[in-house]
Amino acid sequence: MTEREAMKRALGLAKKGWGRVAPNPMVGAVLLRDGDVIGEGCHREYGGNHAEVHALSDCDDPRGATCVVTLEPCAHVGKTPPCVDALIAAQVGRVVYAVPDPGTMSSGGGRLLRAHGIDVECGLEAEAAAALNAPFLWSHKRKNRPFVAIKMGASLDGFTADAMGNSQWISSPEARAHVHWLRAGFDAVAVGRGTAENDDPQLTVRGDVIPRVSPYRVVLGHSGKLGRDLELVRTSGEMPTIFVTGKGVAGEAARKLEGTEVQVLAADDILSAFEALRAMDIRSVFVEPGARLAAVMLDAGVVDRIYWIQAPILLGRGAPAFGNAAPTPLDETVRWVPTERKSLGDSNLLVVDREICLRE
Repeated sequence: MTEREAMKRALGLAKKGWGRVAPNPMVGAVLLRDGDVIGEGCHREYGGNHAEVHALSDCDDPRGATCVVTLEPCAHVGKTPPCVDALIAAQVGRVVYAVPDPGTMSSGGGRLLRAHGIDVECGLEAEAAAALNAPFLWSHKRKNRPFVAIKMGASLDGFTADAMGNSQWISSPEARAHVHWLRAGFDAVAVGRGTAENDDPQLTVRGDVIPRVSPYRVVLGHSGKLGRDLELVRTSGEMPTIFVTGKGVAGEAARKLEGTEVQVLAADDILSAFEALRAMDIRSVFVEPGARLAAVMLDAGVVDRIYWIQAPILLGRGAPAFGNAAPTPLDETVRWVPTERKSLGDSNLLVVDREICLRE
């Protein structure tokens, strides 16, 4: 196995921490000797051992081995001792990591490893590793708003509902299960007020991954109106629920929701709505928008990632996925970065990021 192959294996291992390690990053590690895997591990649970320590524990004799890891080994005492200390004590010969640790306290592991005579290389599969931990990396680089992803399920001709307004179900059962898996990895799950009123969703996580901390449920709507009989409102005492609405109507909205546990936040526009969520230490938001909200978000430039789920059907007419988003000339448009492609039953998933967060 080459170091690149080992890094791809480590990236796959890292995903086992999805929904369980935040606000820490997902990290995987593989130990190699002469092209053979002699140990591997990942960070599985917040507060638990990091990937490097698990990989070392999985190995009988790590002396002189190469540790391939998706993130620079940490260099500070947090919930666990520094990973660099474990690697130095194990006498590994080489460490290859994909991206630097952006933390002010936890970074510097590569420098310390070199100071102890260990060969160090950074940058292997950097884009894939940065995409994997995009919410974590962006939370260090951009403090004013969360990492924002939107999910759109559409027909081949780009409609999210048919001409009669029916949208359930365009995508496959496997795609819908994957959406629950995605929800588990975000700090908040959000919809627009129209979706909240029309679909009355629970916005809970149901599936194989039980998130360590249940995501906030968020409704975005500028009018200040939110029905008290909605499932989100009626169960607000069981799960944290936020209604973000216009500044001029937020007070009245809070009055009408008295007796519930819904927290009302005031915002001037969609950007300040997400800024208000970031002020609550919500670092990532998974939005399942209708066409109008999707267009508003794209026009405002607040979308960092799109999960595009395409079903093998043609509707001819219906609700366009991105509504009336502003037109952009071809020579001025931004080419998003594909980070994942896979099949979900008979539907296809394409994940694109507006920008990969790499240290400048």
